[in-house]
Amino acid sequence: QDFSRLRALCLSQGLLFEDATFPAHVSSIGPNLLPDDKLRWIQWKRPTELQRNPYLIMDGVSRFDIMQGEIGSCWLLAALGSLTLQKQFLENVLPKDQGFQDDYAGIFHFRFWQYGDWVDVVIDDQLPFLNGRYLSVHPRTSNEFWPPLLEKAYAKLRGSYQNLHGGYLSDALVDLTGGVQVQFSLKDPPPDLEEILTAADKSRCLMGCSTSGQLRRNIELRNGIVQGHAYTVTGAVKIRYKNGWKHIIRIWNPWGHGEWKGPWSDNSPQWDHVEPKFREALLRNKDDGEFWMSCENFQEQFSWLYICNSTP
Repeated sequence: QDFSRLRALCLSQGLLFEDATFPAHVSSIGPNLLPDDKLRWIQWKRPTELQRNPYLIMDGVSRFDIMQGEIGSCWLLAALGSLTLQKQFLENVLPKDQGFQDDYAGIFHFRFWQYGDWVDVVIDDQLPFLNGRYLSVHPRTSNEFWPPLLEKAYAKLRGSYQNLHGGYLSDALVDLTGGVQVQFSLKDPPPDLEEILTAADKSRCLMGCSTSGQLRRNIELRNGIVQGHAYTVTGAVKIRYKNGWKHIIRIWNPWGHGEWKGPWSDNSPQWDHVEPKFREALLRNKDDGEFWMSCENFQEQFSWLYICNSTP
């Protein structure tokens, strides 16, 4: 589908685009995502029906814009969270020639890497709701719509929203970058894991990690870590701590809340032994799903680390 041609056609006819190839219909949701009694209550709404003044992007794109919805798409959202930190990849995926302010016709497009090519995926902006709540990812700011629209385009690429319910973080990282990904088992980690993480962070790689728990998905442990879940690695630093040095890793949960409660978490006493200027630079004490932890705890709590960049 040619985005520019379709938008021009809709504008000339004064119509809002309706995508016949991925319609506002239960077929786009998939038959097994929800029980039948819930499927028939799905409503489709455009951002212009939900908000008087919708925007595609407000104040730039950030991982904190994302809050996972009813669909188990943490593997995609963890990759997306990492993508927001690496602006050099972002404009490939999120073209700038669209929005709600100029030439709005209910049509948007996003690009994903598939089998050696950037594929342009065109969608209409009708989003699925169940009982007045987003079925898909919902934006933290109520009138910013890039997260659910991008997720809809990826659902179209994959065939249905149901096909986003569970997947591989490694696949999503490649689909968003066209890059090369490598994965490390944290049950048998390389001896220089700390150096690998710090080097990957400096090289502006996309990074994610996941916990095990195929049978017990989305179970939150007492320590705050969720089983069978994907996370974004958003930083890795070596800081002065007491009389030595400490490697700590920053991680973000695509739920947009729910954090590690152990050492180096937001309120932990470890931060009292870090110089105030470093503490202020690194610590963001909010319930936003992001937290720090030591490299040792990282290896204990997570099972896989994924690193992706445009070159090996």
